[in-house]
Amino acid sequence: MATEHNNYDASNIQVLEGLEAVRKRPGMYIGSTGEQGLHHLVWEIVDNSVDEALAGYCDTIKVEIKPDNIISVEDNGRGIPVGIHEKTGKSAVETIFTVLHAGGKFGGGGYKVSGGLHGVGSSVVNALSEWLKVTIYTGGKIYQQVFELGNPVSDLKIIGETDKTGSTVEFKADSAIFTDTIKYKYETLRTRIRETAFLNKGLRIIIEDSRPSKDKPTKDEADIDQEDRDASEEKHPHKIETFFYEGGIQEYVGYLNRGKEIINDVIYMQDEIDGIVMEIALQYTNSYSSNIYSFANNIRTKEGGTHELGFKLALTRVLNSYSKSNNIFKKDESLTGDDVREGLTAIISCKHPDPQFEGQTKSKLGSSEVRKISDNVLSNGLGQYLLEHPNEAKSIIEKALMASRAREAAKRAREATRRKSPLDSLGFASKLADCRSKDPKKSELYIVEGDSAGGSAKQGRESEFQAILPLRGKVLNVEKSRMDRALANKEIISMIQAIGTGIGEEFNVEKTRYHKVVIMTDADVDGAHIRILLLTFFFRYMKPLIEKGYIYIAQPPLYKVVQSKKIYYAYTEKELEVLMSELADSPKPSLQRYKGLGEMNPEQLWETTMDPSARTLIKVTIDDAMEADLIFDRLMGDNVDPRREFIQENAKYVKNLDI
Repeated sequence: MATEHNNYDASNIQVLEGLEAVRKRPGMYIGSTGEQGLHHLVWEIVDNSVDEALAGYCDTIKVEIKPDNIISVEDNGRGIPVGIHEKTGKSAVETIFTVLHAGGKFGGGGYKVSGGLHGVGSSVVNALSEWLKVTIYTGGKIYQQVFELGNPVSDLKIIGETDKTGSTVEFKADSAIFTDTIKYKYETLRTRIRETAFLNKGLRIIIEDSRPSKDKPTKDEADIDQEDRDASEEKHPHKIETFFYEGGIQEYVGYLNRGKEIINDVIYMQDEIDGIVMEIALQYTNSYSSNIYSFANNIRTKEGGTHELGFKLALTRVLNSYSKSNNIFKKDESLTGDDVREGLTAIISCKHPDPQFEGQTKSKLGSSEVRKISDNVLSNGLGQYLLEHPNEAKSIIEKALMASRAREAAKRAREATRRKSPLDSLGFASKLADCRSKDPKKSELYIVEGDSAGGSAKQGRESEFQAILPLRGKVLNVEKSRMDRALANKEIISMIQAIGTGIGEEFNVEKTRYHKVVIMTDADVDGAHIRILLLTFFFRYMKPLIEKGYIYIAQPPLYKVVQSKKIYYAYTEKELEVLMSELADSPKPSLQRYKGLGEMNPEQLWETTMDPSARTLIKVTIDDAMEADLIFDRLMGDNVDPRREFIQENAKYVKNLDI
């Protein structure tokens, strides 16, 4: 591969259009100018280095967060071309960093496989940076060029001699563009870098955080006391980590399943067909969830696509075929896709020279030829494994058969969730006080802990668009339960009926009756537990509601302060401290710590927690579904050890413990 593409020079850089609009409309190029867009700048530069690795010329990348939140990305690849580009009359370096859609991805001679498909990365990062410096080691020379706000402030110059090759890009994000924050989160970068190392076996990626603690993001940058600052400095020392995986995605699956009870060793298969490389790794555990993660050229395809479709079709077919040929099935028995995916963790990684994606976000692979390739690779690899490992094969089939029988039980239980209105004859959702509006975009459902709080919420709400569903007792922990058991839980059935989407195979997010589903629980340990149980349920059984941004958490006040018949509310300990310092000493203010929503009368609940003009709602989002899955499994699953480790690691940061 290296010999075929070694001729990488200025002629490989093809110019498509200019750079004018980037600073005016940055969201079009990086998604947002918030925290997500800030970190996206790093990925654009890192992906260019990874492309060098995919081409076979780079085996080490270093990402450093320097003081003042300057990012440095260094690789030992060939070095960015330094010759004069024929069309622009500028160096290839300046062309790449100042012209949109200029890069080695377009000419065909630069990279066989590339993740940065649109070729906008380097120029966009440059345009959105206060300054950017690129240093190139190639041909025995060291070259350097500096840019400010996207414009060159110097020509490409030779500044020394070297015997190494590669490129280093340093930049400082422009605070005039990223007005929310320019502080990078180490954990966010670390998670993505670890993922990239898993997906590219043999590639070493180093991440270093050399910022002093004052430069590092805190849990509340706008308002932090000294105690929090001390904890932050202890939690964010100088860090350097190296990620290197010879086993690639095979190790990745093992990493994702750490702490789980596994059924078989990781099954790994790889093949290259018509220039398309397909890698698949999978393993079964005794959990009840299914976790399939697919990638195309290192890009996470969150909505799946043809590579995932081919995998799923082949998985169901191969396991059914094996079971029938080995007389494992009883009469008329067969497995569905849901059955064979229960307890499965799988990684599908496709490297394609010219992938086609659906939509602008690259979240779904559309290349039609890939479905057959992933089907063939999985069919051949899994079929051979089952024949060579009959004991593991039997365990996998038995796991799927148990899921099949539970599915039949769940199907019967699911009948209880079908209704024409929430007040059906079963009565599970009869506690629902629905709103008058039938427009989901305007309607809100408050899921409230307990009948007492439910009563206050019903009286205090705006009945035109706010519905109230009180839950009695703690919801079942679905992380430890199959769907059939979950559907035997009255509180869960009530929620399914009220929300209206159905569940499992019948789930349809378009049937959501409310575009705001608000979890409103007490501000104590029990309330927090109920909240996490509800979030676990939504994540496992109604994840599209979270992905659509329909799930919220209400923020009731912690304190009520009364002085001279005037009432004040404080939502945090810090707010209380500020409030008390501003009030006069006389008469002495009275202080009430709210333990439960039921302690508020309807008027107080409305004005503090439910009034759209005054309330604070936290939208639940999933920035990284894979990381979220690990956390839910760690905290809510059967295995005690990961939970104990989490408590031990984080106990020192707990304040105001409620016991």
